[in-house]
Amino acid sequence: MTPEDVLRRIEEDRELARLLVFPGDFDTAKRDPVEELTLPIGVSLHPVAGCGAGGTYFVCGGPGSAWRPVLYAGSEGTATLMADNLLEAVALIAAFPYWQDLGAGHPASEMDEDLAEDQEDLDELRQRVVTVLGADLPTEEEALARLASVAALTAPDYRPTAVEPDGTPYPAPYDLLFHDRY
Repeated sequence: MTPEDVLRRIEEDRELARLLVFPGDFDTAKRDPVEELTLPIGVSLHPVAGCGAGGTYFVCGGPGSAWRPVLYAGSEGTATLMADNLLEAVALIAAFPYWQDLGAGHPASEMDEDLAEDQEDLDELRQRVVTVLGADLPTEEEALARLASVAALTAPDYRPTAVEPDGTPYPAPYDLLFHDRY
């Protein structure tokens, strides 16, 4: 399924879109990044969703690209590749809405307890998201392994740099979100 197909399904299914906003914090209505970004390898970035903290999810590369990973760029100047493709990213977000904390080493069981206080039907919501998209819900081990393998590919080629209004890249790239782990 192409990123365009995934986005179309999310946009056509209001309940699915709502479930991704909460608890997933993946809002396809928020596609305006805080700033324009560029990648060292010149691959295009296509914003597909935003989060409540001001971060943006981008699909890297255009249609026909061999690999179209998803890059998350936070509003505080950190970034990471978080999935091999948009379907995998959405499945990760559905399974572990707190994927950033998971990637930083926090146990899923503790975060699930906290999240379940606000969202009693969390497991049903997770299953609904992946069922509608035809994805598989990853286990914690699978999610961590996938996240680690793709995050490790962020630097140097997918480490974004902000761009000045005149098109000049800032001198320093974004920090790596998981700089001490992957």
